[in-house]
Parts: sequence; structure tokens; C-alpha cells
Amino acid sequence: MSRFLNRMKAVPVLMGLSLLAACGSSPQVQYFQLRAEPPGTPPSPVSAPVSADSTASAIAGIWALGPVQIPEYLDRDAIVRPSGQAMLRLTPSERWAEPLRDAIPRLLLQDLARLHGSARIWRLPLPPGLSAERQLRVDIQRLDADADAGLRPLLVLQARWTWLDPSGRQPPNVREQRFEVPAGDGGTDALVAAHRAALWALAQAIATH
Repeated sequence: MSRFLNRMKAVPVLMGLSLLAACGSSPQVQYFQLRAEPPGTPPSPVSAPVSADSTASAIAGIWALGPVQIPEYLDRDAIVRPSGQAMLRLTPSERWAEPLRDAIPRLLLQDLARLHGSARIWRLPLPPGLSAERQLRVDIQRLDADADAGLRPLLVLQARWTWLDPSGRQPPNVREQRFEVPAGDGGTDALVAAHRAALWALAQAIATH
């Protein structure tokens, strides 16, 4: 009887050791960040004081960035990779350091400010005293690796954006474009860098239309 009791007492200890071993063998979480600076561009210079005249001229062409929508499947911590015909593969050990729902609008605003002028691009709602010449809405329809790229890994960004006239005198101007960016060796670090390059390409396309 005593042997049986001793064995029963040992069971929780063994289970605890097994759980500790399982936890110890779990992969370490890696966090990936979309860098602030666009690829291939020098760091932004330190801002100089802005004169009243330059501020007045900048106000003449203000763009107001409105909603930036992303697909629901991208609104998660884990990095998404397509697999097969319709499968999505998520690796819990590889995560975004910042949710894409926050990072994408922030970087798009920053990139447009670099291209159009930091005093000419604002997020809605505008502060008192400012009025926009154009309003911009962006719908990210796809942002992930191309599962059919084979030996040439690609990151695909499909986006639709709409220019609106706040006065209502002009009809909406809708544009759509697909961007394909090489993703290096297809590793996660290269894939994340391709995400950043694709967002920079999108900002450039928006700024020229």
C-alpha cells in the first residue's frame, strides 16, 4: 500500500517536470519591425524652423489621409504566409513588433510627408484652422508572399486608393495597383523588408497620381 501511495505522490512531480521540459523546448519568440526609413533613402534631416511664408505656401496643397483599411487576416500578431491553394500559415514564434493596423497608416503618412512635404500631409480629423485640398482613403486588399512564386520569392501588395474632393465639386478618383517586390531568400527577415519596400512603392504611386 505504501508503495502505491509513494507512486501516486510521484505522479504530480513527474507531470510538473514534463511541463517544464515542454516549456523549455518551445522556440523563442522573434519580433520583426517595419523600419521607419524607406529602403534606399538617406535618414531624414533634422527639421529646421519653418517661416510663416513657407507655412502659408504649404497650406495651399494639403492632403488629408483618412481611413487605411487592411484585411482581417493581417490583423494579428503572427506573421502570415500563404501555403497551397487556400491555406494561411502562422508561426507563433515570428511576430510583428507593432500591429500592421497601426504600422501601415503611420508609415504611409510618413512616406507621403517625405514625398509631398511634411506640412502638406495630415491625418483626419484635421486640426482647427486647416482645410484639405484632397482627401485620401486607402484599402490594402492584399499584403503577403506569393505562394506560387517558386524559386523567386515575391511579396505582393494589392491596393486601392480613392482621392476625394472635400468641397464635393469633383467626383471621386479611384485607382488600383498591384506591386510585386522581390523577397530575397524568402526568409522572414527578407519578407519583412519586402513589406516595407512595397509600402514605399505604394506611397510613391499615390504621390504621383
